[in-house]
Amino acid sequence: MIVDCAIYRDGHRTEGPSDLSDALDEARTSVDAFVWIGLYEPTGKEFDLVTEEFGLHPLAVEDALKAHQRPKLEVYDDSLFAVLKPVTYEPDSDTVSSGELMIFLGDSFVVTVRHGEGSPLTAVRRRLEQDPEMLRLGPTAALYSIADATVDHYLEVVTELQNDLEEAEAEVFSPDSGGSRHTASRIYTFKRQILEFRRATGPLGAPLIRLAGSGVYSPGVPFVDNKAQPFFRDVSDHLTRVNESVEGLDRLVSDVLSAHLAQISVRQNDDMRKISAWAAMAAVPTMIAGIYGMNFDHMPELHWLWGYPTVVLVMAVLEILLFRLFKHRGWL
Repeated sequence: MIVDCAIYRDGHRTEGPSDLSDALDEARTSVDAFVWIGLYEPTGKEFDLVTEEFGLHPLAVEDALKAHQRPKLEVYDDSLFAVLKPVTYEPDSDTVSSGELMIFLGDSFVVTVRHGEGSPLTAVRRRLEQDPEMLRLGPTAALYSIADATVDHYLEVVTELQNDLEEAEAEVFSPDSGGSRHTASRIYTFKRQILEFRRATGPLGAPLIRLAGSGVYSPGVPFVDNKAQPFFRDVSDHLTRVNESVEGLDRLVSDVLSAHLAQISVRQNDDMRKISAWAAMAAVPTMIAGIYGMNFDHMPELHWLWGYPTVVLVMAVLEILLFRLFKHRGWL
């Protein structure tokens, strides 16, 4: 459904007419004007009218309707199509979830299609409407502001994930607990959250470099004002920081998981040594008692008065010696 429709003239917002064709015609006949249409999870029937009025490419329309796209930037004859993946962090469940945001840019129009809850568009519009100088860049201003808000929110999510990782490290390396039996599951789940985050941030690097006019795409991108290239370079720099932080988090969480598994292995070895030590200590008196329980008539010291206490004393001395030996070696 259409959640917002406005015409921006000379850096200021004016409400657009209800008819999309009239809104686009009005924007194109005015100087320094463009129309911004915002849609939320439109159906195919709802999107047909927008497609017809704005002349959107059918392949881009198919991507916008089906969602589940990687971040990308594609140029068609009459429009530019960009996909972003806003990310949200749920502090109650310590999980990362991503939405999808499709942006169509063309001659005097911007069409945004939002899927999922993770979207900075409401705040973007308000902030952009307070910056007439930026709005004078036309549809490019909307694309830049959306990308900037999305990447800035990535930085906030990175901070939350770093806090979660510090908690996991404290749990694993705590001298008291050494990590509970659910620690490995929690760390693996955390690694899955980082993977979900990387799917949103990693592929976005190439489109931003292209918009920034760097590398092989230095001539610029159609429908994007070249004056905005420094702004896109700034967003690209922020995204680079995000990707470096995410990569570092991924390596650290792998190290924490390896350390936790190593601790479990050491604990299991300690337990096995203790079990082996106690089993050895139990075997000595069992062996001696077993020999004297064979009921032969002719056995050493069988009829000696002090035979029984002597055997008990020997067993006690052997047990003490074994205990001190295992204690000295750290097995007990």
